[in-house]
Amino acid sequence: MRIVFAGTPEPALPSLQRLIESPRHEVVAVLTRPDAASGRRGKPSPSPVAQLAIERGIPVLRPHRPNSDEFVAELAALAPDVCAVVAYGALLRDALLAVPAHGWINLHFSLLPAWRGAAPVQAAIAAGDEVTGATTFQIEPALDSGPVYGVVTETIQPTDTAADLLGRLSVSGAALLERTLDGIADQTLTPVPQPTDGITMAPKVTVDDARVRWDLPGHVVERRIRAVTPNPGAWTLVGDTRIKIGPVTLDASDPLPPGAIRVDRSGVRIGTASAPVRLGTVQPPGKKQMDAAAWARGARLDENATAT
Repeated sequence: MRIVFAGTPEPALPSLQRLIESPRHEVVAVLTRPDAASGRRGKPSPSPVAQLAIERGIPVLRPHRPNSDEFVAELAALAPDVCAVVAYGALLRDALLAVPAHGWINLHFSLLPAWRGAAPVQAAIAAGDEVTGATTFQIEPALDSGPVYGVVTETIQPTDTAADLLGRLSVSGAALLERTLDGIADQTLTPVPQPTDGITMAPKVTVDDARVRWDLPGHVVERRIRAVTPNPGAWTLVGDTRIKIGPVTLDASDPLPPGAIRVDRSGVRIGTASAPVRLGTVQPPGKKQMDAAAWARGARLDENATAT
């Protein structure tokens, strides 16, 4: 089939690579978000998906208004049989959805209808789910609500960060997407409507959402920090200084008041609503990530230091 691949960030790369190498399909173009500022100088640079497409000699489409009449006509001129979507990052309207004969097939990193939205991996870790997965489904105007073609499951490990889990899902999901497109081409797959119960939402995680709430139980704090690692990154204030915090471990020592910081020979503990947590790495403003004990020595924290 003639495929237009829509995607933007790094987790979309395994799917694009797999479809490029597929003997059964032809990626005729890539649709991605416009170049965005990056680096200290803020120079616009192509998305990871655009970079791979350029390397492989595939035309790259970067519309600022993908639902405009002009772009709908441009896409139609490519005559795609299907559009495959992995984390493209824009809502698609009816006129655009109607262009390919087999519609738009999305790879979503959850077991739908659980965790519809922009941050399913982060939501699954933060909620303490033991199992998640990836789903291929037919896109319709409502958010992540279309009928399902296939799923793969993935166990969430106790130490998984969002990057760890998304890395595995991007690979297993790529294989699922290729199988789904093969089945559509062979007319051996029929999508099944999603259940109407079990719907949960996973909106985009903001920087404010990533601020650590020390008044929550320790196990919740630990999960939430892993869920936002590495992006946008968990953070807290120590005095007036904003500190980014890497994954923590639960500590079996005596409880501390929420936010209270204690430094000992073993490292740095911070109190929660239950057991304290022990810091692993931290990143002070303008510095590289470092061991929490080294940070504490340099910061010269007093016995009343707190995190808020």
